[in-house]
Amino acid sequence: MRKGFTREPRRDEPGTQVKNYITPGGLQRLKEEHRFLLTKDRPAVTEVVTWSAGNGDRSENADYQYAKRRLRQIDSRIRFLSKRMETAEVIDPEAPRSGQRSTHAFFGATVRYANAAGAERIVCIVGTDEVDLDRGHISWQSPLGRALMKSTSGDSVVLQAPGGKESLEVLDVFYERIAVEPFREPVESPAGQHAASTAKGNSLL
Repeated sequence: MRKGFTREPRRDEPGTQVKNYITPGGLQRLKEEHRFLLTKDRPAVTEVVTWSAGNGDRSENADYQYAKRRLRQIDSRIRFLSKRMETAEVIDPEAPRSGQRSTHAFFGATVRYANAAGAERIVCIVGTDEVDLDRGHISWQSPLGRALMKSTSGDSVVLQAPGGKESLEVLDVFYERIAVEPFREPVESPAGQHAASTAKGNSLL
């Protein structure tokens, strides 16, 4: 690609299987959430299901119905995370690069660009499971990610925005560690709150 060349993002061919790219930090966050659901959240909700099942007619038992619904949600999330981890292709932004791989924007790149008004912004191109707009982490499959892909300093790219096309100037492309927000366990899950209130109530009997 030559400087000053304006390029529109390439479209995927019909039927193309999308790669599941992810950074090391993004994969670690998926693993942490998966571990939490399996070892803490699911056992806690299962306990609530067992407890509430013994409290009369299940069809009219709000605690039982809620816990069962929550359990299905947890199991669905566990299956989703398992699949994402199985198909993940980890790309480390800090890995040694040479040639165009070190100067052009690919997965894991940090890109500084400016819009037509001259406003600058810095974004990191990451996987779909680690998008964080507050940190400027955009998916490589997003309109902006596609527009920036394979660009280098001095290029003009075309962003297919909802409101129309927008021209952006790429100012810098570099690779460094991308700090992904780690998974944080809920302060207290609904199941934990219910278990705590139940235990407190039983202690008063």
